[in-house]
Amino acid sequence: MAAGRGGWVRLCWLLAVLAGLGAQAKNSEDVRCKCICPPYKDHSGHIYNKNVSQKDCDCLHVVEPMPVPGPDVEAYCLRCECKYEERSSVTIKVTIIIYLSILGLLLLYMVYLTLVEPILKRRLFGHSQLIQSDEDIGDHQPFANAHDVLARSRSRANVLNKVEYAQQRWKLQVQEQRKSVFDRHVVLS
Repeated sequence: MAAGRGGWVRLCWLLAVLAGLGAQAKNSEDVRCKCICPPYKDHSGHIYNKNVSQKDCDCLHVVEPMPVPGPDVEAYCLRCECKYEERSSVTIKVTIIIYLSILGLLLLYMVYLTLVEPILKRRLFGHSQLIQSDEDIGDHQPFANAHDVLARSRSRANVLNKVEYAQQRWKLQVQEQRKSVFDRHVVLS
């Protein structure tokens, strides 16, 4: 429990540090002015980006080099649409870190399920108890081994045992339903 709290404290501390970095001066890559200029006379349309302050976000400060000669500059700039854009690279970095952390946890869980869990099952329940053939179960007693598994789960009082019992019971139910439907052609209700 204490180790779990320590992980959350470290994560919160990391987010606070990154947020503090974002509160400092903005990077020049975090702000820009974007001007979209449509075609004008014999000049094709173009998009201009420049890192300028919000007050300088207009065609005269952003469009360089000016594609039209002096007398047509005003007419050209009136057609351009300029927008000031701001982003937070710190927020983007934190989001990417969180996504990668979740992806890493899922990858570790997959490794656990494929490598560690089968080893633990063999140690706890024994290899012969995990693999049961159709002959051992029988048609009249689909839950023949369920009482043994239930007794084992109560004696050890372990979450893994309870999950294993529920999984084994579910597998037996599914197997019985398959026999009823495919062998006897009877649908269970």
